[in-house]
Amino acid sequence: MEVSRFFITQDIPIREAIRQLDETAKKILIVVEDKKLIGIITDGDVRRWILKNGDIALPVSLIMNTTPVFLKKEDRSKGLELMRANSIEGLPLVNVSNEVVDVLFWNDINDHQTHTDRIPQIPVVIMAGGKGTRLYPYTKIIPKPLIPVGDIPIVERIINKFIEYGFKEFYLTISYKKEMIKAYFNGELPYKLHLLEEDEPMGTAGSLALVEGNVKGSFFVSNCDILVDINYSELLVHHKTHHHKLTIVTALKSYEIPYGVITLGKNGCIEKLSEKPKYELLVNTGLYVLEAELLKYIPQNKHFDMTDLIKECIKNGEQVGAYPVMDSSWLDMGEFKTMQNMAEKFKI
Repeated sequence: MEVSRFFITQDIPIREAIRQLDETAKKILIVVEDKKLIGIITDGDVRRWILKNGDIALPVSLIMNTTPVFLKKEDRSKGLELMRANSIEGLPLVNVSNEVVDVLFWNDINDHQTHTDRIPQIPVVIMAGGKGTRLYPYTKIIPKPLIPVGDIPIVERIINKFIEYGFKEFYLTISYKKEMIKAYFNGELPYKLHLLEEDEPMGTAGSLALVEGNVKGSFFVSNCDILVDINYSELLVHHKTHHHKLTIVTALKSYEIPYGVITLGKNGCIEKLSEKPKYELLVNTGLYVLEAELLKYIPQNKHFDMTDLIKECIKNGEQVGAYPVMDSSWLDMGEFKTMQNMAEKFKI
């Protein structure tokens, strides 16, 4: 691994750091000056800046950690213990001149095990009842949850990711081709699975009415065609710390308009011309943390989407928060191209 891939300087825009975080997909960048360590930036630093509505055109120096945890290269064997003690994902290794010579990553040396030893055991609801029309003709034959990414169905990958962080109780709402899904999960499982059957398609939030009375307090909700590669324990802590009733995991998407964009002033006169402007938007990934008390807003036996629930919560003054993640952390198999990208990421 070429360590320079993770190097940035403190004067570059935060926007550029975000792009580099997405490219490396390792959630950490090393701020250097003449290869010498002066700080680090993590996806968490970017998240906190975004949540403060910070301008990502400003320099990295505003958000970097200037007192990072690091190791001398000869102490490499202590890396796992140090990362566990500090709950960090990456650790720079430096030589006697304080030059960064390598980076250790938690997932690379600990086989994707979580940092967290004690976490609340809350359930995970996976919405798997849709027809997956964007993936026709595949979904005419096989239900979307069972479409393989690599050699493992997407729904099983979602379950496995939550299990990595200690969550072991799952509710799966099913409708379209539900007999195939029931057959797939028939047998002894290393986790607790409840299959909830919809008589009719109830929308992306309507089927949550089926879990009312079964879940208490906080619970996760995930679409069955997405995978968000984040620390779910940290997401839960964020949700509880900020006293949200609903937390939406969002991805930062950057879009460039490939034209000169005209802004008009009075009397049809051109006020401004922006050549190929870039816009950053927070988009909904399809992963949420909810409080069970919000289920009261979901009507019985009626089509009701998650967007309807979000609007209802905002209208009633419930605290709805965002948890921004890097675009590279979000994998969506909703269309052929993105499904191929997801399969490529999991290629062994």
